[in-house]
Amino acid sequence: MNYKQLLKEQLNTFKSKGYGRTFTSIYRYQETFPFTKIELPYQKPDNSKINSDTTIWCSNDYLNMSHNKDVVDEMIRVIKEVGTGSGGTRNISGTTPYHEKLERKLADFHGRDSALIFTSAYVANQTTLATICKRIKNIKVFSDELNHASLIEGIKNSKAPCSIFRHNDLDHLEELLASQSINQPKIIVFESLYSMDGTETNVSEYVKLAKKYNALTYLDEVHAVGLYGRGGRGIAEKYSVSKNVDIINGTLAKGFGQIGGYIVADQIIIDFVKSFASGFIFTTSMMPSVAAAATRSIEIVETLEEERLDIFSKANYFKQKLEFAEIPFIDSNSHIIPILTYSTERAKIYSKLLLERYNCYIQPIFYPTVPEGSARLRITITPKHSKNDIDQLIVALIKIFDIHNSKEKDKRTTHHQVA
Repeated sequence: MNYKQLLKEQLNTFKSKGYGRTFTSIYRYQETFPFTKIELPYQKPDNSKINSDTTIWCSNDYLNMSHNKDVVDEMIRVIKEVGTGSGGTRNISGTTPYHEKLERKLADFHGRDSALIFTSAYVANQTTLATICKRIKNIKVFSDELNHASLIEGIKNSKAPCSIFRHNDLDHLEELLASQSINQPKIIVFESLYSMDGTETNVSEYVKLAKKYNALTYLDEVHAVGLYGRGGRGIAEKYSVSKNVDIINGTLAKGFGQIGGYIVADQIIIDFVKSFASGFIFTTSMMPSVAAAATRSIEIVETLEEERLDIFSKANYFKQKLEFAEIPFIDSNSHIIPILTYSTERAKIYSKLLLERYNCYIQPIFYPTVPEGSARLRITITPKHSKNDIDQLIVALIKIFDIHNSKEKDKRTTHHQVA
């Protein structure tokens, strides 16, 4: 059997639909980011692959904490003190005072008993859900239809039966919960902020349903921590229910600008995951310098109320401009602004034109990240973007959308004349 040919056939089919992926190399200069240069995955007409003076509009480093001087200095200090690697798994020489300090900080940050850090939030979700749902006999999972791939993988790996409820539809969720015995073990898996649509969840209502129907709750706060709630503690805190959600997952890679993920919960749940989760037990632990930098980042982020307000103010300003320009976007109360192109081809074309003509880098988002036919340009505004930068982006978007609409109109006119 030609295994490579089997893989090639699937890959070719995938790429023929326009879903092939290329990566753009970005120079993340500390002093200037998000204004920087990038290396293109193709050559420009002048044979150059470098695009200078580019503005990045799609970073998940929401508060620019990866470039914060205090955080960078702390990472360098710890590297000089203990080196780069951790030396092993958490169980075998890979736990340092920096790991333990970070876990204490995260538990305190969310007002919970305990925390456990992972190499990424993806691993934290996948590992925790697979472990919990595999180990609790006969548990039934209830999962939002737009949940992240890491949540879905964790549920699948557990092999627990799962019912999908319509996105943020509490009535549908209750209907599904009510169909089960009150004594049936259950877990509701959902996110507080959905990264591709920017939709926010009323976490308190999910907590009420869980209590009513005797279910556990598992909440992904990856895109909310750092930006929402008191001191950036997330949307569960915003609704004053942080202590009522059984397990909260978060990331160190977005609002805190580092790398890694974590869960916070009651001590018994953390001990359980620590004891049975293979994705935690059998992997080398986080670099001590990353743990130290993350701890320092959280300490700073707690104080950045002005920056949080600034992001939302600029996001609202941008949405008003989009609405006035009649550019289609998904309107929500969040900092995430998806501009809809619908077709994958159009998303790729718009992204390329914005970069080549206007030095604006926005990565196109398409299937399988979002459903087919709902491709988009996902924009996130940081404290370092100014209103003048936003105005320039709006002008670029208007021109790009006008060019496309004119071409589409010409096509329709030509087709009508031929017909």
